[in-house]
Amino acid sequence: MPTHLVNIKDKLFENIFENAPNGIAIVGLDYRWVKVNRSLIELLGYSETEFYSMKFPDITHKDDVDGDIEQLNKLLNRDIESYQIEKRYFHKNGNVVWTLLSVSMERHTDGSPLYFISQVVDITKQKEILWEMNSIKEIAKNQNDKLLNFAHIATHDIRSHIGNLGMITDFMEEETEGIKDDENFKMLKESLSQLEITISNLNEVRRDDFSLHGNLAPKNLRVFVENAIYNMNAIAKNEHCKIINEVDDTVRVLGVSVYLDSIILNFLTNAIKYRSKDRNSFVRFRTSIQDDFVILEIQDNGLGIDLEAHRNDLFQFRKTFHQLEDSRGVGLFITRNHVERMGGRIEVESEVNVGTTFRVYFQKA
Repeated sequence: MPTHLVNIKDKLFENIFENAPNGIAIVGLDYRWVKVNRSLIELLGYSETEFYSMKFPDITHKDDVDGDIEQLNKLLNRDIESYQIEKRYFHKNGNVVWTLLSVSMERHTDGSPLYFISQVVDITKQKEILWEMNSIKEIAKNQNDKLLNFAHIATHDIRSHIGNLGMITDFMEEETEGIKDDENFKMLKESLSQLEITISNLNEVRRDDFSLHGNLAPKNLRVFVENAIYNMNAIAKNEHCKIINEVDDTVRVLGVSVYLDSIILNFLTNAIKYRSKDRNSFVRFRTSIQDDFVILEIQDNGLGIDLEAHRNDLFQFRKTFHQLEDSRGVGLFITRNHVERMGGRIEVESEVNVGTTFRVYFQKA
């Protein structure tokens, strides 16, 4: 190829690389960043110098490292030509950035590996929307289950009362002459008949117990707290917030993993978000046992909540208590529903500009 065409090709590649709307990186076989474009720098917040001093596992979520390296080895061995996975990186400020990662391999003319080419698309907002939709869907299912439980009660307890009333009206017919012709008595019998039909209809839509109890399994609570702390550690460090984990490693609760993750991460996120800037912040996790419950206590020394004004609104949908831009009033609403779905409850103590303590009651395993 003529030299001037090669130069044009190189300049075209450089222009596409630098101005692409999504992150692009050339990664060495030793996992070091060889070249990163402007979009990737803006996405993850590190400077070029910082990128080139690191390997990609240094800023990859620990749960995603092994899977990514496994796919890279397949590329090296020519088992695959390319791959695409969802992957979490840590932004320089500590936030988790969800991405769609696409990787292919560039080789020498003799076929030996040269470097990896990675394309990184930010899907964090899509993930957040999906999580919120799934949580709201789960809450809607929970409310539907409560209605079905009501139908269960109606078809058992109320039907027994209807049976008693039916027997009483039969006795009245036998013992009271002429009552069968009384209009009020006729209306009473008709009303009982209609009520019986209504109960029968409810029975048609009633299903078995829809509680989560059959899906609950023993879980080590400390493991979930440690995972939440890991995910928030960089943010906590950036905000100068100390996280103290005093959860007993021996306690087990009956739970569902995805709910426990969501509950603990939400409390920790809120504690950091609503910290006080007037003092050194901390969040403390600890546990205690009360009867058949394990109590997880989350204590902070943040802004606090005026419970006299907001106690009844604390866990309501779209209710907020501090004027922050990203306060949406969804987290506590979803959290309480998760806790109640697992047979627990939440208590709270709070004082404005002193701090807040949440106590989450989980069923003891």
